[in-house]
Formats: sequence, structure tokens, C-alpha cells
Amino acid sequence: QGGLSLDGLIELSEAVALALAKHQDGLSFNGLTELSEATAAALAKHQGELPLNGLTELSEAAALALAEHQSELYLDGLNELSEAVAKALAKHQGGRLFLDGLTSLSATSAQALGQYNGYLSFSDLTTLPDAVVQVLALADPQSWLSLDKLTALPVAVAQVLAKHQNFLSLDGLTELSDAAAQVLAEHQGELSLGGLEALSDAAAQALARYKGKTLYLSRVRRLSDTAVKALAQYEGEMIPRFVN
Repeated sequence: QGGLSLDGLIELSEAVALALAKHQDGLSFNGLTELSEATAAALAKHQGELPLNGLTELSEAAALALAEHQSELYLDGLNELSEAVAKALAKHQGGRLFLDGLTSLSATSAQALGQYNGYLSFSDLTTLPDAVVQVLALADPQSWLSLDKLTALPVAVAQVLAKHQNFLSLDGLTELSDAAAQVLAEHQGELSLGGLEALSDAAAQALARYKGKTLYLSRVRRLSDTAVKALAQYEGEMIPRFVN
């Protein structure tokens, strides 16, 4: 059938939502700015991806209803999240939850979201309080974390994030210190550093000892012969693969 964009809708009744939910592919309702519990429950029956990026507020009841949705859920219009709504969204059954509009996140909300079993994206968070980092790093071992707007990685933050046991995306980093590279090498999931274009010899040697199964360095182009030789020794999967 293909995806259906209904971003021009600014209102949606429960009855219409129920009818549209039968569509077999993605449904987009980015024009909605309000969502009742009943309409949320109707949309949750949809089996495809569901962008609702026009919502700037979401009640706990509506969040609980949306948690029954079993595919990708996009709520990029929310820039803050109460603990109650975070707890509700953590129950989402779809495995991929996008909250890329969040500009801040409290430790209590982070703790609630840490129970989510799936991929979590917070791509607009540019800074993370230490308490939030600690909570996210120790989140459900099955959760994936995307923190792609972080542009700096202090060693202390790297030490905490390295404890996360699954996929970790830090694609916003354009520089990586040797010390931070040494710390991230201890991470044991999958690590994406897709924003880096260069690595020092010491950083390359550290990442060559990465303990996880997959390391993504998709934009790295500037490497010395020493760095290439070091990365070529990595025993896991590296994308791209550097050959000495």
C-alpha cells in the first residue's frame, strides 16, 4: 500500500482514527497538536510506523494508550517529558521510540525511560546532566541509545556511557580525545561514531581494542598509516573495514 501522509489533518476523531488504523503501511499525522486518550488508543491499533511530531504535549492517559502501539513511534514535538508520561512511554511495545525534540531530560524521567526495551533516540539533547547519563547508561540491556547531538564527550561521561550494554550512537561527535577513546573501547555492545572524520594514532590504537562486536566509523577519512595499521587489527566488525 505504501505510507500515507495525513499531515494536513489538525483534528482526528476516534472513529476516523479506527478506520485509518487499518492501513497496512506507515501513517503520518504530524499536523495534530492534540491527542485524546480515545484517539490515541485507536491509533495504537495501527501496525505500521506512526509519526505524531506535531504534538507538543501528551497526557499520561494518551501516552499509556500509545504504549500499546507495536511499531515505530515518533514524538519529536515533545521538548520535555514528565516522569508519569516517561513511565507510560517506557511501556511502548513497538521497539523503536523517537523523542528527538527533547531539549532537556530529568533524572527521574530518564530513569523511567531506562526501562524501555528497544531503540531510544534523543537526538536533540546537546547536554546531559551526570545523573541522567548514569541512568541512561544503566538502562535496560536491550535498549539502544542514540545521543547524536552531543558534540563533546568528557572522559567522565564516556566512563558512564561505556557501561551501556547495547547499541550506542554518538554520531554528533566530531572530535574524540585519546582518553575518551580509551574509555569507549571498554564498551561491549555496538558503537557508532559516525561524525568523526579523523582519529589520532593513539585514539585509533585504543579503538582497535574495542570490546564490542561492531564499531561504526563511517566518515573517518583522515588517518595516518600507523592509525590504519592499528584499526586493521580490530577483531570484530568495523564499518568501513580498514585494511593495512
